[in-house]
Order: sequence, then C-alpha cells, then structure tokens
Amino acid sequence: MSIFFFHLYNKSVLILILPKTKRFGRIEAFLIHCCEQNFFSCMSRVYRSRETHGMVDTKIRPNGNQYLPFEERIAELDRRIAEVQQRASQNGSDQSAEIRRLQRLQTSELKKIYSRLSPWQIVQVARHPARPLLGDYLNLMVKDVRELHGDRCFGDDSAVVTALGQIGREKVLIVGQNKGRDTKEKIACNFGCPNPEGYRKALAKMKLAEKYALPIVTLIDTPGAYPGIGAEERGQAQAIAVNLMEMSRLRVPIVCIVIGEGGSGGALGIGVGDRLAILEFAYYSVISPEGCAAILWRDGSQAEQAAEALKLTGKELIKLGLVDAIVPESLGGAHRNVHDTIYNVEQYIIKTLRDLKRTKIDNLLENRYKKLRAVGSEYRKVPGVKPRKVKVAAKPPAKPKIPERLSIEAQLRKAEKIPAEQLIETEQATELAKEDTTR
Repeated sequence: MSIFFFHLYNKSVLILILPKTKRFGRIEAFLIHCCEQNFFSCMSRVYRSRETHGMVDTKIRPNGNQYLPFEERIAELDRRIAEVQQRASQNGSDQSAEIRRLQRLQTSELKKIYSRLSPWQIVQVARHPARPLLGDYLNLMVKDVRELHGDRCFGDDSAVVTALGQIGREKVLIVGQNKGRDTKEKIACNFGCPNPEGYRKALAKMKLAEKYALPIVTLIDTPGAYPGIGAEERGQAQAIAVNLMEMSRLRVPIVCIVIGEGGSGGALGIGVGDRLAILEFAYYSVISPEGCAAILWRDGSQAEQAAEALKLTGKELIKLGLVDAIVPESLGGAHRNVHDTIYNVEQYIIKTLRDLKRTKIDNLLENRYKKLRAVGSEYRKVPGVKPRKVKVAAKPPAKPKIPERLSIEAQLRKAEKIPAEQLIETEQATELAKEDTTR
C-alpha cells in the first residue's frame, strides 16, 4: 500500500493505492515520478508498505524505534531486550547478564550489517526520519546562532537557512538546507527543495561573510532544487549557475558537507568550496535513484538498480575524486547516536578551517580553481573503447631550397664587403640609367 499527499488547486489531496489495484506498479511509478519532479505543490509519498518492491519504509516498534527493511534482526534483538527488562522490573530479578549478552549481540549485528550496506540501503539510511537535520546541527554544534533572512529581491525561502555563529573558536557563516521534521515544517520549507530566492539569499549572505572575512560552512541536505513553474519563472537555473560562479571566487575559506541527501543542482547551488566532505551514510548524486529509474526504465521500482549505477556513496565518490573526505557516523547510522555524529562533523570543520586559514587567499583561490577544473580529468577515457583512428593528411611537398649564394645572408655579407666609393658609383650609375629611360 502507498499513500501520496499533495496540494491541487489550493486543496489537500490524499491518494491511497492498494497492492491489489489494477496496474498498481504503473500508477505508483507515475506518482513517484511526480514526487521527484514536484509536478504538484508540496507532493510527497508519506507511506509505503513493505509489500511493494521494498522501497524506503520505516516500521515503528512498540519501543518507539524506527527500523529499515534490512534491520529485522536488530528489531528482533531490541524486542528481546525490552522483554527481558520488563520481566526484570516486574519480578525484581537480576537480568543484567542476559541484557549485556543481548546488547553485545546487537552491537556485533549492527557492525555486520552496516559494514556491507548496498548503495540503495545507504540511500534508505540517508532518508531515515530520525536522521539529524540542519536544526539539530545548529542546536548542538553552533553557538550564538543569529539567523539572517531575505534575498533583497523576492522573499525568504525557508528551505535555505543562513546564520552567523561560532563553531569551536571559529566565527563562521552557516548556510544549510532544511527539510523539516514534522508535516507542518516539511510543507513550510517545501520538503527541503529550495526556490531561487533561497539560493539568492545564500549568495547575498556569503558576500556579507566575504566582506568581514568570515569562513563559510555549508550543510547540504536536499533531494533537489524545486522545479515548479514559479521557481522556473523566477530563474531557478540562473540562480544556481550564479552561485556556482560566485562561490568559486569568494575570498574566504569554504567547507561543504553533505549530511543527508545531496541531490542534483540543488546540492551544487551551495556545494562549491575548498573542501567537500560527506557523511558515511549520506549520498551525493546528479539525480535521485527513483528519478533515474523513472527516466531510464519508466519504472520507479528499479531504484535499487539505479542506485548501483549512479555511484553515489562516499566510497565511490572518493575513488572518483569528487569528495575530499568521509566523516564517520556512529554505529548504526547518525539516527542512533546524534551527538556523536554531530561531534565528528564539528571536529572535521574545526580541523579543516584551521588548515585552510594557514593558506594565503590568492593561493587558496588558485587551489580551488585547479580542484574544480580537475574534476573528471582522470576519467575522460572510457574503458574498453578504442580510440578512433583519424586519417592524417599527406604532408605538402617541400619547397625548393634556395642556393646558398643567393640567400639573404649571403647577399648581406657580400654588401658589407663592397667599399663605400663603389657603392656611390653604383648609385650614380643607376640614377643616370633612370634619367635615360625617362627621356
């Protein structure tokens, strides 16, 4: 079963699709494609049962935890731990040894599962409802937060948050993308899909940070820029392109971190910097797996295959040279230990800014330019494809060589040896010859 929610003609619409519905797969794939492309205002898939192709789904257990489809063993161990704790509290018996044994078993199971996640499973972890969002990072990592609003052109986009603050001992400008935690917040910030005014707001505040020599930290978490009619009319593509150009030459250090989803141009709009890092279970791609599957196979259920082909995980991006570092998450993903994950991000930012501030600004800009120009330089040759042979035109016939005695050098040497008196006589003779010809 799948449930879709969207707005149509200022009315809220809720669509419920049962697995036994005729042509269930095609209808669901179409609606998934509409979600990816945002054909309707604030459209989203709010629920999907595990009986339908194993898409992203979190199952809530009695203990309040939310589990992904591949975490059935973890859910079972949590249930057993809860039962032992409840029995110990009721009977007053000591069950600490059994609880420790189950907890050790759970830890080893988490290590086993999360050490060999597939790309599609990493996408599921990156979209986990309990994963820390931008607000969590601002509350736990940044001190003295002062949020800045407006783009001085159209309005204020809630999907992009800009704020002044302090990380460690560094005063910085934070630029991040906010997806919202509950339904009200998600609708307010457009499910994390920024509008053009969001990117223009980010650029205006970056210019302000450049004026006061403040480093910039961007936290990327978006499925993509909003492609609605209003956004296109206000210049969505231009806003992203201008950000790419201007961020490449800002005269301050820039650190970019993908904390969840890094989708398409929406991530690139604030993703140009001196260092680009990604969390261990985040992804960074030109398109979401569902969108790729809908375009290539006209079937959103092929998202797992698309995720394999997109090379969107941190390990693959390191090999491609697209990211500079992978920030480790806590065991079992950031949603299981928010504080440790945010602490790792904070330490990476502090260390990276300390290294970047030791470099002169001119050298920093030069290194940034070379880094951007070098993207993909090692992979321009397609493996297994032989270069096409190009016919080379025949060389033109060589020009006839001039005898040495008639060359310019020989004539100059000969002229230097002629006495001055003889030169005067020859000049007079030539003038007399000209007069005779004119007569």
